[in-house]
Amino acid sequence: MDEWLEPNSHSPEFLRTIQSRIAASVSTEDEFGELETIAGSDCAFLGDRIICGVVLLEYDTMDVIEKTHVVQRINFPYIPTYLTFREGKPIVDALSELGKKPDLLMVDGCGINHPRKAGLATHIGVVMDMPTIGIAKNILCGEADRPDVGEAKPLLYHGDQIGWLLKTNKRSNPIVVAPGHRISVDTCLEVTRKCLRGYKLPEPTRLAHMYVNEIKRDMLEDGHEVLAEL
Repeated sequence: MDEWLEPNSHSPEFLRTIQSRIAASVSTEDEFGELETIAGSDCAFLGDRIICGVVLLEYDTMDVIEKTHVVQRINFPYIPTYLTFREGKPIVDALSELGKKPDLLMVDGCGINHPRKAGLATHIGVVMDMPTIGIAKNILCGEADRPDVGEAKPLLYHGDQIGWLLKTNKRSNPIVVAPGHRISVDTCLEVTRKCLRGYKLPEPTRLAHMYVNEIKRDMLEDGHEVLAEL
């Protein structure tokens, strides 16, 4: 499955073939036990580097247990709907540095709410064989009514529900919540609500976002010395 994250061809046809295999392998059933831990992942960019961080939390309290990150050279351009081939391998590498594998991973990106049902959260979930949820800031595909504060409206694509548009607070635009792998449409919303602490984003991805940007600021402050060491 390494090629599913690091393809040896960047042709759209080859990449879509990988995504088709991912979509054929995805499960939108709840295939996990009691959640004790949850992790969030996010990425930041600096020059030709990608910074991927993972924050592991206790599910009940949202207390941070551990943080890990990797800094790697970018090896794939930004192309909409092919985000996995840019961010997937670094996220998996950061995830693998954790002392304990999380019961569920929340990813800053799409899940099955993707034109080929193979967003970043789904792709990572299938490759790692773990439950994942996608948290996106914008609708990539599908349509949903605009929710009021605290409401979630179904996100529909070709007649199928592929997630939710969730309005987490009055100050922010809604976020998109979707199953990645091994979790249902209803449960991904329930878990996301449990992780909210008054901010736009649920704590796992919010803290991961803060973490990678802290690393980016440190790298900028250290200047060329840090970049030269990588």
